[in-house]
Amino acid sequence: MIELEIQGLSENREGLLVEVGRFAIDNGFTLLRQRLVQDHHGILLTMIVRGPSRKRRALEAALDACERFISVKVFPFVEGDPKPHFAESNKRVEQAVPAIPSAAPARVVAPPVSKVDDQAKVVEPVVASAVPDAPEPRQELPPEPEFEFILPTPRAPVPTPTTPVAAAPFVELVPLEPDEAAVEKMLRELEYDYPRIVPQLLALQRSVAEGARESSLGLAGQRTGGWVFEREYALDGRLDLHEAIERIGVPALRALVEVDRQGGQLHIHDSPLCTEDGRSGCSFFSGFLEGLLGPAIVSGGLSIFPVCCRSYGADECVLAISD
Repeated sequence: MIELEIQGLSENREGLLVEVGRFAIDNGFTLLRQRLVQDHHGILLTMIVRGPSRKRRALEAALDACERFISVKVFPFVEGDPKPHFAESNKRVEQAVPAIPSAAPARVVAPPVSKVDDQAKVVEPVVASAVPDAPEPRQELPPEPEFEFILPTPRAPVPTPTTPVAAAPFVELVPLEPDEAAVEKMLRELEYDYPRIVPQLLALQRSVAEGARESSLGLAGQRTGGWVFEREYALDGRLDLHEAIERIGVPALRALVEVDRQGGQLHIHDSPLCTEDGRSGCSFFSGFLEGLLGPAIVSGGLSIFPVCCRSYGADECVLAISD
C-alpha cells in the first residue's frame, strides 16, 4: 500500500472533490484528507489517498484525462513533510523601483579671465582732461555657456493593483484518542434528546482537544448508531449491504440530516457539523452508520470513508459504503 498526494489546479470548485474522489475510489484508493483553496490562479485541490501501488499509473492516467483540471500532479505522500502546492501563488514582495537619476543641471562654464593686470580690474572714475583718453583695450566677451538638453524624467509605469489571495497553510494535526468522558457526558441523556442531538454534538466538538475532535465524534456516532439499532431495528434480521442501507441507514440518517442515496454513496446536504473551514464532522456520521449497519448486514464487515466534505469546499458531504 502507498499513500499519494494529488495536487490539481482547476477553474471552478463545484463538484470537484466528488469527481476526483470517485476517480480514487474506482482505482482502489481510499481518501484520507482533502482540501480546496481559492488562489490567484484558480482552485487548488490537495487530496491524500491510500491504495495499492500497482494502481498508481491507472489513477494518474484517469486524473490526466479529467477535463476539470488545468494541471494535475501526483506525488508520494510523506507524513509530517507537507509539500507546497505546485500552482500556489508566491507571495509578492514589493520591490522598490530604483530611482531614475535626474539629469545633471546645465553646466555653467565660467568665463575666462582675461590676462589683464590687477590694476585693470579696478574701475577708476573718468576725469575730464584736455588730453583725450587712450582707448581702453577691448575686452573679449565671455563665451556662451554650453547648453545641455535636460530630458524629462520618465515616469515609472503604474502597476496594476492586484490583491493576491494567500493560500491557507496546510496544518497537520496529531490525531489523539477519543475523549471518552466527554462522549459519555454527551450520551447521558440520549434517550430523551434523540433525534435532536445536534446541539450536544456541537458542544462536544468545542469541549475536546482539536486532535481528539474527529475521534470523539466517531465514537459518539458508533454508540449512537448502536443504540438506535437495538431500539428500532434489532428484529429485522440479517440483510445484505444494499438492503441495509436502503431499509435502515437512509431512514435513520434522515432523522438527523437531509440525505439521499446514490448507489453505494450517501449524500448529506447542509451538514450542521461541517460548517467551519477545515473542521469536518463527517466522522460522526461514519461512526453512526458503523454502529447502525454493522450488526445488520450478513457479511459483518463494513467500510465507510468520506469522499468529500463541505467543510473543505465541497457542495455536500459524501460517504462511500462498501463491505
